[in-house]
Amino acid sequence: MKQADVHTQFGDLTVTEDQGAIIRVSWGVSGCADRSEALDAAVAQLQAYDAGELETFDLPIAVRGSQLQRDVCAEMSKIPFGQTITYGDIAKTLGVPAQAIGQACGGNPIPIIIPCHRVMGAKGLTGFSGAGGVETKVAFLRHEGGFLI
Repeated sequence: MKQADVHTQFGDLTVTEDQGAIIRVSWGVSGCADRSEALDAAVAQLQAYDAGELETFDLPIAVRGSQLQRDVCAEMSKIPFGQTITYGDIAKTLGVPAQAIGQACGGNPIPIIIPCHRVMGAKGLTGFSGAGGVETKVAFLRHEGGFLI
């Protein structure tokens, strides 16, 4: 596995690539500066997103986890920039309880690129498993122009 760090307004991130696909984005720095086509593209696209110049990621990704985790990540990947849906919306699509969707969203291994920050509770804003919690989620939504407080 290879890793590279990227600084964003949402915090320092480490991007992990394995066998040509992005498998993880995590908060913090690894101190690594590995290079690969996928890592270089991910760093460039995260920087462009951060600068407000990119709305849709186009990267090779591989979600590792249960079938439900992969299915939920696939559904989250469909949410357009600046828009939100609810856990219940995804639950209806996949035919599983909303609580299971919430757990899968919280376990998203590739946040930002797979936009779990665009998923809301039935009554509005809910938690966020990334660094900074719900305040970071609000920052993402404001950055995308899809949420105003």
